[in-house]
Amino acid sequence: MTPDNGILRRARMELAYFSGAFRLREHEAGGAGVILRFARVRPAHRARFQPLKSQEITPAFLDRSIRALKRWKYDIVGIDEACRRAVTLPERRRFVCLSFDGATRDFVTHGYPVLARHRVPFTLYLPTAFPDGVGTAWWLVLEDIIARESRISLMIDGRERHFVVSSLSDKYELFDFLSGWLRKLSPSDLSYAVNDLGRRYSADAAQLSRSALLDWQDLAQLAADPNVTFGSATVNYSALSSLRDADAQREMAMGKAVAESALRRPIKHFAFPFGDRDAFRRPHVVMAEEAGFASAVSTISGVVEAQGRTNLHALPRIAWDGRVRSLRMMRVLLSGVMFAPVRPTRRARDEGAI
Repeated sequence: MTPDNGILRRARMELAYFSGAFRLREHEAGGAGVILRFARVRPAHRARFQPLKSQEITPAFLDRSIRALKRWKYDIVGIDEACRRAVTLPERRRFVCLSFDGATRDFVTHGYPVLARHRVPFTLYLPTAFPDGVGTAWWLVLEDIIARESRISLMIDGRERHFVVSSLSDKYELFDFLSGWLRKLSPSDLSYAVNDLGRRYSADAAQLSRSALLDWQDLAQLAADPNVTFGSATVNYSALSSLRDADAQREMAMGKAVAESALRRPIKHFAFPFGDRDAFRRPHVVMAEEAGFASAVSTISGVVEAQGRTNLHALPRIAWDGRVRSLRMMRVLLSGVMFAPVRPTRRARDEGAI
């Protein structure tokens, strides 16, 4: 989204709130409920360069959000209950399902205490290479290098490229460009590119990843809470669209099997890595169902409809922008008025649900 589009969207949301339009249309636009998607939970940082800030919220905002959801009379439910409500008749109260991606260690330190204090259910989606200590959070490596350097060189598509990033805007522009490029690489090419950057600029990718991400000991502590549901997000958190079909199927199956073995419980729910429209395709939705998952979530915004109108293996989630500290904006998004109507799934049409 360009800055101008972001400003326009914010203005539309403010108008919907202060005009009361979100209340008038919530019944028709809000569906059965929504799945909220958060990533990192940690106290605010003062660093000038924070390219991932949109994916962060503070513990205080998480606490305020949960209090507000209770005050607004939403049912805060787990992903199993969200899936049940997606295929049954609408209920009197709408639901909100809280989900968390990224598996960062901050979640145990700052996010989980808030959730435990409120005693609300939540879902944590895991890429199993990270707690195994072998995954690389390349986005953190990229952030670290760009923050420190004013000139960056690397091989892109077989030729040496050079970038001057002396200003803050240069740094943000390069992060967006390189993260988009890295995400599209095959696993072997991605590994080579990240290791090349690490060697050139003294960044220990393995150490950065291990220090920032959860391990199995952290997850074992969370597993003692009956309010947590663990989901899978493959092994290496690669965009499925960058993989061959056989490799995508293997990532899904192995991520599920490893998590089930380590956590000693069924893993029934899946999150598409990155989850936007460029990260997965229709065949991957079918693969998720064939792999035995009861649901699969994306990061495509929208509400969950009742009566089977929303595909359980392509569930929308509202990915909260951590740069927005506004409960007003959250209230408007939860109403569903900002999203296009959901087209009914083929299964819903075949079964005469509508």
